[in-house]
Amino acid sequence: MTKLSLLVCVAAMVLGPAAIEAAESPTASHVHSFDLQRSKMTVYVGKEGVFAFAADVHQVDVPIASGSYDDAAKSVELTVESKRLQVLDPPARRGKVEANMLGPQVLDAERYPTIAFRSTNIEAGASDRWTVAGDLTLHGQTRPVTLQVSKIDATHFRGTTTLAQSAFGITPLRIAGGIVRVKDDVRIEFEIVLQ
Repeated sequence: MTKLSLLVCVAAMVLGPAAIEAAESPTASHVHSFDLQRSKMTVYVGKEGVFAFAADVHQVDVPIASGSYDDAAKSVELTVESKRLQVLDPPARRGKVEANMLGPQVLDAERYPTIAFRSTNIEAGASDRWTVAGDLTLHGQTRPVTLQVSKIDATHFRGTTTLAQSAFGITPLRIAGGIVRVKDDVRIEFEIVLQ
């Protein structure tokens, strides 16, 4: 009896028939969870209009609640809890900006507590770069988005995307009668570290 056969038999006795299928299947899924302490996501929200020069570009920390990469299925999933988003503006303005962002005019975090992404296709490019297409659910609406991702090392990835708030039913805020407006397009940057 080979070592592999012995391991399969022991697994079957201890874990049951599912262990045999996983041990014998060369395509068994191997799911890697995100390291939530080291993975991060940041959203940059710009301004436009006559007095845009006098307004802040908001930076928002987006803690990832859960995430995984399945290397057999070549798929990525992640979720974010809307209420955990934090505006990184100077403290004097942070509270008001955060209240607007989480309130009914923008994210409506009470009504839509979860933001989720699930990939639908991962296409390899040159030099450890990928284009990741998927569905993003935000503000109760699901829309296709595309991410550009690059590999830093075996477990560390970096990427970016831009999305229009209006595509998800969000009307960008207008300040002082519209002389300063929040840009519709926001930039998202992320770093994912796998466990």
